[in-house]
Amino acid sequence: MASSHSSSPVPQGSSSDVFFKIEVDPSKHIRPVPSLPDVCPKEPTGDSHSLYVAPSLVTDQHRWTVYHSKVNLPAALNDPRLAKRESDFFTKTWGLDFVDTEVIPSFYLPQISKEHFTVYQQEISQREKIHERCKNICPPKDTFERTLLHTHDKSRTDLEQVPKIFMKPDFALDDSLTFNSVLPWSHFNTAGGKGNRDAASSKLLQEKLSHYLDIVEVNIAHQISLRSEAFFHAMTSQHELQDYLRKTSQAVKMLRDKIAQIDKVMCEGSLHILRLALTRNNCVKVYNKLKLMATVHQTQPTVQVLLSTSEFVGALDLIATTQEVLQQELQGIHSFRHLGSQLCELEKLIDKMMIAEFSTYSHSDLNRPLEDDCQVLEEERLISLVFGLLKQRKLNFLEIYGEKMVITAKNIIKQCVINKVSQTEEIDTDVVVKLADQMRMLNFPQWFDLLKDIFSKFTIFLQRVKATLNIIHSVVLSVLDKNQRTRELEEISQQKNAAKDNSLDTEVAYLIHEGMFISDAFGEGELTPIAVDTTSQRNASPNSEPCSSDSVSEPECTTDSSSSKEHTSSSAIPGGVDIMVSEDMKLTDSELGKLANNIQELLYSASDICHDRAVKFLMSRAKDGFLEKLNSMEFITLSRLMETFILDTEQICGRKSTSLLGALQSQAIKFVNRFHEERKTKLSLLLDNERWKQADVPAEFQDLVDSLSDGKIALPEKKSGEERKPAEVLIVEGQQYAVVGTVLLLIRIILEYCQCVDNIPSVTTDMLTRLSDLLKYFNSRSCQLVLGAGALQVVGLKTITTKNLALSSRCLQLIVHYIPVIRAHFEARLPPKQYSMLRHFDHITKDYHDHIAEISAKLVAIMDSLFDKLLSKYEVKAPVPSACFRNICKQMTKMHEAIFDLLPEEQTQMLFLRINASYKLHLKKQLSHLNVINDGGPQNGLVTADVAFYTGNLQALKGLKDLDLNMAEIWEQKR
Repeated sequence: MASSHSSSPVPQGSSSDVFFKIEVDPSKHIRPVPSLPDVCPKEPTGDSHSLYVAPSLVTDQHRWTVYHSKVNLPAALNDPRLAKRESDFFTKTWGLDFVDTEVIPSFYLPQISKEHFTVYQQEISQREKIHERCKNICPPKDTFERTLLHTHDKSRTDLEQVPKIFMKPDFALDDSLTFNSVLPWSHFNTAGGKGNRDAASSKLLQEKLSHYLDIVEVNIAHQISLRSEAFFHAMTSQHELQDYLRKTSQAVKMLRDKIAQIDKVMCEGSLHILRLALTRNNCVKVYNKLKLMATVHQTQPTVQVLLSTSEFVGALDLIATTQEVLQQELQGIHSFRHLGSQLCELEKLIDKMMIAEFSTYSHSDLNRPLEDDCQVLEEERLISLVFGLLKQRKLNFLEIYGEKMVITAKNIIKQCVINKVSQTEEIDTDVVVKLADQMRMLNFPQWFDLLKDIFSKFTIFLQRVKATLNIIHSVVLSVLDKNQRTRELEEISQQKNAAKDNSLDTEVAYLIHEGMFISDAFGEGELTPIAVDTTSQRNASPNSEPCSSDSVSEPECTTDSSSSKEHTSSSAIPGGVDIMVSEDMKLTDSELGKLANNIQELLYSASDICHDRAVKFLMSRAKDGFLEKLNSMEFITLSRLMETFILDTEQICGRKSTSLLGALQSQAIKFVNRFHEERKTKLSLLLDNERWKQADVPAEFQDLVDSLSDGKIALPEKKSGEERKPAEVLIVEGQQYAVVGTVLLLIRIILEYCQCVDNIPSVTTDMLTRLSDLLKYFNSRSCQLVLGAGALQVVGLKTITTKNLALSSRCLQLIVHYIPVIRAHFEARLPPKQYSMLRHFDHITKDYHDHIAEISAKLVAIMDSLFDKLLSKYEVKAPVPSACFRNICKQMTKMHEAIFDLLPEEQTQMLFLRINASYKLHLKKQLSHLNVINDGGPQNGLVTADVAFYTGNLQALKGLKDLDLNMAEIWEQKR
């Protein structure tokens, strides 16, 4: 309710005031106010001319006057039609059919914030301080409040006497339960003798209900009395409100008339221009739409033309663009309802065509003549095919290329064999039908030339495959690079758009509240840059004012519906061809990276295919043992050719294939076994026929030894010219070696092993093992034949002489001399992890030294048995020298003659010192047996004379003059 005039919602002012309010139809929301009983006195307020003495039924029957202000307070306070009491005085009697609507805020009124009240707060702050100070000084007046509180508590206590059932919101007497609870039938039953009591009970019930009614009326009257002042004040101000409303209505009417005039004079023409501009833009859009439909209608014929020229990428781009246009620009067009499915089927057909075209291209590229210098066949065609396959995610084209490589490798070998067989006159193709059998009839030079031709063809084949795969790899990398750059640009664009959105929020919100965008009323060429960014770039228009539809310029009629997705960038392929990378590739970075790795693996696979086919070719030739029958030079030539091919393929493809290397290793092992068995058998035959006599040394063997002294382990070439006479001994680094013929051949065999290692490095370890076995075999076999006297039965020697023993020892010393050289040769060619195999040479050296020591011991033992035999019969008597000592000196001379020319002087001296020690031991034993002592007697003199004879003869031998015999040791020391 209005409590004062200052709070009245009706403004006072002249009729020229303008109020910008949203017009509301009162017939839809407000019911006419019904007349109420007149219970209030008619107190005049306001101007005197605004009052009427009496109502006029003729002129003022529809005009509201103060006499219509009649109020029935109980009816106003207890309106049964309302679910709850309204707090607003003016809407209290409007009923349930009134709908409260929300008033849309005006866009012309500013948004009020706290900053607008800053000046007011600064002005009122001083007054507020004074008010608070006065408030604290004046005592609180709460007497009235305590009275109201006491009265409220008393009223509440009275209301508690009324049963709760009357307070329920769903209280209704037409409900039987409620009616029985309020008016029990027992109070109205007069049957029987209880009539008086029932009447008294009914009367009591009536009084109780009357009491409840009084309590309620008292509380209602109390509540009315509390608000009587405001209520009556409002009733007395009704005429003022009606006056205000009348003036407001007149002002509104005047305002509407002015607005209508302004609209007619100033707005209708401009709005008509805007409508015409909007109509023109709509016509332009319709024209562009029809033009776009005409373009889309030509899609299928254009695709057919592109496919006829193998422009698969262009056809796919056109299909993708058309599908995007159908989904965005032409969605819902009935005439194009089947075009989308037709384009999908056409796209599937293009996929099959691209696969078939790539298969045809692969066949043509791999099967063209290998003499052609062109590395890549139709490079632009290949790039177009790869882009189309990548665009459609057809990543299995590498498998097709791999299958074609296998077929081509087979055809290369087959064609080479056919060409070689046709050039060989010795092969009758009518008799030998199978190509493999014809190939096996080739001799080694012919077969070797065939293999060389196959390897050269395979090398060219791999170079072509690498060039083709490099083009494909470059295309994949260009797409991957474009994806990464596009992602970076999108991130940058998102950051810029995030900053720009803040400035767009206010203007976009304004446009939305207005109910239309600026582009609906103005040409797009007049848009601000911000508005242009928010619209699509598909419909472009010139910056000039819109012209008529008859003069629509070409930019206005152009629709680029896929401009946001089909931007392309240029990249250069190593071959020199520029390619255009589109942004609508469907492949992820991981897929492109995996595809690039598969391309590299395919190149490795090409190398493996060539090696596998070469292995099968070798195995087909080796079925009859052809490769095992090759001599050393032939096998070395074959091995070098295969190793060269392996290195060439590794250089081309970047990885070493193992199949051909494994086959070469297998054949090399077989060759080593056969090589070793041949040499071992040869050595065995030489030893079995060796008579262990000193052999002459041919000049070629001396040259061989001289080359070893220069550090070159290789078989020297035969020198042309006069024949040189053989030498008696072999001179090695200034020392003379008297050797047998077997040792000379053994040295040559050893050099063959070393040279084979140089020619075939892959068999180094096997050769080392076989050479160790050969040296051990020579040592053990020579020991059996000489020390073990096996030569007596094998060769038929009568006896093993000291000369045989000395010659065997010297031969062993020659081999020992060359073992360090052989070890160094193998050590330089072994990998570090296999250096442990060199211990075989240490063991062999030890065995040879032990053998030499055993031969020396055997020579000493021969003389020892002779001394024992002769000195056991020695008697101290004349003549001097005795026969025993003459025989001893004779045998010592024979021993010296036998070994001096074979063994070095130092070894001869050491041997005779050992023999002399044995002689002294036996002589001392015999003298002790004869009880001859060094007493200067006759026997002592005889013995001294014999010993002097022995010493003189021994020192007279060549090379033993300075030998310290120390003959005084034959006499026992005096006790």
